[in-house]
Amino acid sequence: QVQLVESGGGLVQAGGSLRLSCAASGSISSINVMGWYRQAPGKQRELVATITSGGRTNYADFVKGRFTISRDNVRTVSLQMNSLKPEDTGVYYCNTLNMAVMYWGQGTQVTVSS
Repeated sequence: QVQLVESGGGLVQAGGSLRLSCAASGSISSINVMGWYRQAPGKQRELVATITSGGRTNYADFVKGRFTISRDNVRTVSLQMNSLKPEDTGVYYCNTLNMAVMYWGQGTQVTVSS
């Protein structure tokens, strides 16, 4: 079993920055993928960015050049969000694919005011 806990959400003005962090506990494999998804009100959950344990990254087109995903070890992942836009508002969820099982955090709210 794996538990994910996110932190770092909040309210920011357009053009500002936020940094999200996620820590995993439990049975974590040394080989896994961690990432961030988001869900805006009335919309489906969508991929923001992922990173493998080897450091390979993948970004959604709408965040390329603005967001950076990184990880210090197999248990933590961060998302640096710059140049935030009102359309980035939503609940951001940490996610990991660990030993073929998908796990989700509870989510952290990000609100970008115009």
